[in-house]
Amino acid sequence: MDLIIIGGGPIGIACGLEAKKRGISYVIIEKGPIVNSLFNYPVNMQFFSSSERLEIDEIPFISKEAKPKRNEALEYYRRIVTSNKLNIRLFEKVLGIERDPDGFSVQTDKGAYRAAHVVIATGFYDLPNLLHVPGEDLPKVSHYYKDPHFYASQKLAVVGASNSAVDAALECWRKGAEVSMIIRGPEIGQRVKYWVRPDIVNRIEEGSIKAYYNSELTRIGEKEIEIRTPEGNQVVPNDFVLALTGYRPNFDFLLQAGIELSDDGKRLPRYNPETMETNVPGLYLAGVICGGMETHKWFIENSREHARLILNHITETKPEVAAEFGDKG
Repeated sequence: MDLIIIGGGPIGIACGLEAKKRGISYVIIEKGPIVNSLFNYPVNMQFFSSSERLEIDEIPFISKEAKPKRNEALEYYRRIVTSNKLNIRLFEKVLGIERDPDGFSVQTDKGAYRAAHVVIATGFYDLPNLLHVPGEDLPKVSHYYKDPHFYASQKLAVVGASNSAVDAALECWRKGAEVSMIIRGPEIGQRVKYWVRPDIVNRIEEGSIKAYYNSELTRIGEKEIEIRTPEGNQVVPNDFVLALTGYRPNFDFLLQAGIELSDDGKRLPRYNPETMETNVPGLYLAGVICGGMETHKWFIENSREHARLILNHITETKPEVAAEFGDKG
């Protein structure tokens, strides 16, 4: 096999489409369903980007509104996979990658694969940034938000001030939750969607949602939480905690594969931006994982190009394919 693509999200799918067009033998391995990360987004989530900016391989994405919602994105990417009959293995987790003189060996929880090249397109949504406070392991605490109905008539604390935290706070409040937000900084994040930020600011100013600015959650109890605020420590009655403090790539997986990371705190993986090849020959990165801890740097719209760059480079190393396709792509 020529290529193993780890991750069946939009960019992994884009890599599969590009490989198929060029006659490169490939397989996509995804640990969950098609576009697993998008599937685990909140049920009512609306993208910041317009539908045309979420398109891959110039396949039109038609949505009811300019900015599509989660269910529309699931339909779009699923139809691409099925209609193009992409070679994808779902619900199969990659355990490790090993490089040898003949290429790569990829071990999964269901078997083993060999290929000349590997693309890692695993995103960053699987590992939440933990709070590291007592009680974080209680069942009442979640680092993922799905459906506001669950929190109706409950005292809910939302930790964070990003898009995910703001969406959760507003939706749960509108379903009848008593919502408090615990925010490390002095205001709602500036990257919050421009049509949503005024809404949350107004709800806070009118007192519908309680905001603790410049504050930190220090302990989670069965029926209460403790918050360190500028006015001192406060104990607040609580039923559930949504700790929406962001996510990070699986750096251990990258290191195990031999990929070097920067030591400046950003943990940027080393790769050539013209080919997306890492310091390990034949091993490539694609999508948001390229940003290390800077998870706001790469999105679908500015990383879908990675598929073409990678397959251009792979094609150059396979003379028979290069001869067939010439300068295409």
